[in-house]
Amino acid sequence: MERMNLKNKIHIPFEELGLIIPSYVKEYSYENQKEIYEYLKQLDTLEKKAFKIAQNHLGTSFHIGRSNGFKDWIKKKESR
Repeated sequence: MERMNLKNKIHIPFEELGLIIPSYVKEYSYENQKEIYEYLKQLDTLEKKAFKIAQNHLGTSFHIGRSNGFKDWIKKKESR
């Protein structure tokens, strides 16, 4: 994931998702943050629960951009 220049921060409303978003995500470019936000926003209740469990079990080694769910979502999105 691409890191963004801190001077050019644009707010993505992650807080409305009701999920804990790792702090490193806020350092990504606007485009990458938006993609992660879109992915998380479309998760259903069960997928959100799985996301929270993965975060709890993996701790700081959990990375949204490397998760299978995110990778699969990107592949589906690109194939449209």
